[in-house]
Amino acid sequence: MTATAEKIPVTVLTGFLGSGKTTLVNHILTARHGHRIAVIENEFGDIPIDNDLVLGGDEKIIEMSNGCCLCCTARTDLIEILRSLLERPEPVDRILIETSGMADPNPVAQTFFVDDEIAARFELDAIVTLVDAKHVDAHLDEVDHNGVGRQVFDQIAFADRIVVNKVDLVGAGEARAVTDRMRGINATAEMLTSSYARIDLSRILGVGAFQNSSEPEFEHPHDPTLASVAVELDGELDRSAFDAWLAGFVHARGDDLYRLKGVIAVAGDDRRLVLQGIHHIVDVHPGTAWSSTPRRTKVVAIGRDLNQSALQAGLRTCLAR
Repeated sequence: MTATAEKIPVTVLTGFLGSGKTTLVNHILTARHGHRIAVIENEFGDIPIDNDLVLGGDEKIIEMSNGCCLCCTARTDLIEILRSLLERPEPVDRILIETSGMADPNPVAQTFFVDDEIAARFELDAIVTLVDAKHVDAHLDEVDHNGVGRQVFDQIAFADRIVVNKVDLVGAGEARAVTDRMRGINATAEMLTSSYARIDLSRILGVGAFQNSSEPEFEHPHDPTLASVAVELDGELDRSAFDAWLAGFVHARGDDLYRLKGVIAVAGDDRRLVLQGIHHIVDVHPGTAWSSTPRRTKVVAIGRDLNQSALQAGLRTCLAR
């Protein structure tokens, strides 16, 4: 869980109401883990840790009792809070942003790509989603005017880590069924289970999901609302052709594209190119050197109404001659 020297890693914690986010945050704020972590709440309100630790009044930042954590409230713009943390005499090792239960994590995540100053000082480490093993099925099936099912789907689809919490409230078979359903929505996220949000923090902090050059695991489960589609392509791609195709694909499908991940083999470059995307925001950066041949391009897209054949055909047009 060591932060990089260049940038401060940021974890976005999301999940529907009652999934256990606050329980996990309280654990992080009070545990003696030795890391200086700033926890940012993205909505106004008291933080129910202990009476003597409640954030209130006009304070934006409060030191926590474990001596290494800070707690912030983003009543003002998130960027302002991040800048204020940079100005503190003692730097933080990492940042955890807890979204509200009804929030779409996409705007928070995009902050670290669209603002140049923030992108230079912080890096998005991972999006972690908690789900309530007892109630998530009912939430996903809810399709009323409030859009609860859509919100829960979105939070799961964005995740790099999914924590199926409150497994103590369901039987082993039901817990497996919930986990299988989560995998049907998001085929690439690592899955954890917990009771009372008791998890090894190293499993959700220091993930490096947006910098990792490891090849994505390909699974092909199906959900009627969201789909994970995967393409694996032999041969090397022409970089200019790939950049042009990617721009067009994201422009056309960005609204329905929740996550885009992959490793790209490019002609004339001995490094993997790491592809990461959230809706209309994409990032392609050099990764580790290829250690074996043949080199292969692998891309996973998670979203609505995606077509695997169309994705493969588009990438094939980028093959170097």
